[in-house]
Formats: sequence, C-alpha cells, structure tokens
Amino acid sequence: MSGRPDSDTGPDTADSEAAADQDESHDLLDESDKPLNEPDDLLDEPDDLLDESGGPLEDARRARWTAVGTGTALTLAGLAAALLRLTRSAPALVPAAYAAGAAVCAAASVLGSRGRTRRALWLLIAGVMVMALGDQFD
Repeated sequence: MSGRPDSDTGPDTADSEAAADQDESHDLLDESDKPLNEPDDLLDEPDDLLDESGGPLEDARRARWTAVGTGTALTLAGLAAALLRLTRSAPALVPAAYAAGAAVCAAASVLGSRGRTRRALWLLIAGVMVMALGDQFD
C-alpha cells in the first residue's frame, strides 16, 4: 500500500478530509508553536538549546575571533622572524620560509574572519610548519 488515497474517491470526500486535517493542525498550534513568519524569528532560540556558553551562534563567533587573532599573531611573529633573519648572516631560504609561513597564516586569518574556521585551522598549522621547516635550515 502506497498510502495514497483511492482514485475513485469523490471530490467532496477529498475536500472534507483536507479541511479536517487543516483544522486539526490549526488546533494544535498555540503561542509557543507559531510558525516562523519573520526573519528575526530564526534568531530566537528556545532556552533548552542554549548551553552555558550562549548557544551555537556565540560558539561560531568565538571560533571566528580565535582564528583571526591567532592568524594575526602568527603572521606578525613570522614577519618579525623573517626581518630578524634578514639582518643576520643566514641562508636566504630561512627568511623566505618565515615570510611564506606568515603569508599562509595571514590567509588563514582572512578565512577565519569569513567563517571558514576549519580551513583556517589547517592553514595555521601549515604556516607554522613552513616556519619551523625554514628554521631547520639555519
């Protein structure tokens, strides 16, 4: 059985069944279960979905700020290390590796600000690895 109504059901029966279903669904709605009509309703969350940190929106916002802050700090550290290695007698590969790692961390910071925090995390790891690899040539 497919669950579809029989084809020989008259139009008066089908209409009365649809009206009865609509009346039942209307009776089940109360003030707390009203349908979402406005865009602001999407931002309202029931209290049972909120955790102690403020909910999923707050977690996403915190992850973005963490990715941006970490990416910026690692970018500045990589650029400072590249400038310090340029002033000393080190192979040219060392400051280039620090600068490349800083560029990757800057890209991670941009991705983090746009909400791509997982990709930003992996780019931060890759940037630090490039800087560490460049340090091994010194």
